[in-house]
Parts: sequence; C-alpha cells; structure tokens
Amino acid sequence: MLLAADYPFLDVLWTMILFFFWVAWIWILVGIITDLFRRHDTSGWIKALWVIFLIFLPFLGVLVYLIANSKGMAERGAERAQANEEQLAKYVQSVAATGGAAGEIEKAKALLDSGAINQTEFEALKAKALA
Repeated sequence: MLLAADYPFLDVLWTMILFFFWVAWIWILVGIITDLFRRHDTSGWIKALWVIFLIFLPFLGVLVYLIANSKGMAERGAERAQANEEQLAKYVQSVAATGGAAGEIEKAKALLDSGAINQTEFEALKAKALA
C-alpha cells in the first residue's frame, strides 16, 4: 500500500508535470487527427498514411504535420469558426421575435400595398396582431 509519507513532494510534483505534458500531448494528437479528417483537400489514402505515420512515429509525425500544415490548420479553423458564427446568426434571426405587433402590422401593410391581400384581410391580420 502506497502511503503519502512514502511518496516525497518532488515525486508528486514530477508526476503532476508528467501528467500535464501527457494530457497536452493527447490534446495535440486529437487536434491533428481532427484537422486531418476535416480536410477536404486530401484523399482518403493520404489521410490513412498520415494516421499510420502518427501511430508508428508519433513525435516525428506531429512535428512534420505541424510544420507542413500549421498555416492550413489555422485557416481551416478560422473558416469553421466563421461558418459556425454565420449559421448561429442565421438561426437566431429565424427564431427571434419579428418586432411584435408593430412588425406584424407593418408586414400586413406591405402585403396590402403590394395587392397580395385586400382591406378586410389586412384588418383581420391587424386585429390578430393587436390581440
């Protein structure tokens, strides 16, 4: 049984440092593999070769991938972030309120002016918006 007295402070500190770098290493590998499989400019065979390279020579594979594709990784990440932001903005606009009763009446007035609806339909829409 391992007791706290049998595990000196420097060993605890060294274990924490190693754990931190191990988590960072896994994070880098996952980031590279994620970027690799999200790419649309490479074929499946190239992706498979990169994965094999990362499995059998992980340190060299990570260094080579980061050196060769670091600019592309940043560009693809920025494009993905921008696309997600645009999609979120479009969704928010689609579900957001239309301006309440005034907005509904304004739309109905535009329909009346264009001739799409008649005066009685406009009055019905106006009453519905005000209700």
